[in-house]
Amino acid sequence: MHIRDWPESERPREKLLARGPGHLSDAELLALFLGSGSAGLNAVGSARRLLGTGGGLRRLLDLDAPALTRLPGIGPARACLLAAALELSQRHLAAQLERGEALGEPRAAGRYFAQRLRSLGHEAFAVLYLDTRHRALGFEELFRGGIDGAEVHPRIIVQRALAHGAAAAMVGHNHPSGNPQPSAADRAVTMRLKQALALIDVRLLDHFVIGDGPPTSMAELGMV
Repeated sequence: MHIRDWPESERPREKLLARGPGHLSDAELLALFLGSGSAGLNAVGSARRLLGTGGGLRRLLDLDAPALTRLPGIGPARACLLAAALELSQRHLAAQLERGEALGEPRAAGRYFAQRLRSLGHEAFAVLYLDTRHRALGFEELFRGGIDGAEVHPRIIVQRALAHGAAAAMVGHNHPSGNPQPSAADRAVTMRLKQALALIDVRLLDHFVIGDGPPTSMAELGMV
């Protein structure tokens, strides 16, 4: 059935306008970029097929534009549209941190960590430095590791916090396996880092673990 024959409340575009983008499924959001279907499928059906072929939304959007063109129903125009939409999202998050505004929503920082770290094939540990009003001073990826982990040195983080003149910090690292749950090692590193930063009067506000799905906030779990 063509999407125009669906009840108006179920059509992706009308649903977004009436209820907001958060009420759309991954396939419905992707269908809005596709615009039309292919191979006998409507746009939502084509989007579902793409998600299945691409291994889900995360793996699909981790592909660069040339790789996207090799998927069924994605030509150069659609590949460029998807790549551009993702880049705009990343720049929007970066702009929130770079324009000197206080972080009113800590989860925005978690989304920024996710955008920077999620697609990496190796484990990486990064730090976001903040001033007394929780405005961003800088973001640095300090440590890299193999698939099994990254060795984190609190001494270096303390040195960089002093160099930025930071009053607070948030840290984050990715789990290339996709598992967003903090490990025992993650909890141990967090405590070591919190204690080290406290010696120079810098507060550790959160530690985000990036895997599949939303970032995991260790502060929300009571681990910071």
